[in-house]
Amino acid sequence: MKRLLAKALKNRFKMTEEDATALTKTIESIFNGKEEVEDMNIDKYARALLYELQREKLLNLRREEFKKEGKWIRKYYWSFNNNTIKEEAYRKHREEKYEIYEKIPKEAWLSHSHQ
Repeated sequence: MKRLLAKALKNRFKMTEEDATALTKTIESIFNGKEEVEDMNIDKYARALLYELQREKLLNLRREEFKKEGKWIRKYYWSFNNNTIKEEAYRKHREEKYEIYEKIPKEAWLSHSHQ
């Protein structure tokens, strides 16, 4: 999974291979070899990273509710979204020649369409 995650990060965020590998090591240290990690055991900086990865659908967050000593308790657990990681790792890139269109502001397209 380590190589797939690094490739997925590289593709999704357009990172260099070195940066993607370093970020993968950070994520692996958070999970510490586990499939799932409890949110309460994560510091706020790592949590911010995990939320960003969740927005990109690379991680899942599940909630568990239970009653303890008459009070409802909520616990949150992070896990890898293996399907999305695999899809992103093997995603084919578009040809470079079309990337220029992504860099042109929407306003430029609109101003030419009204002339």
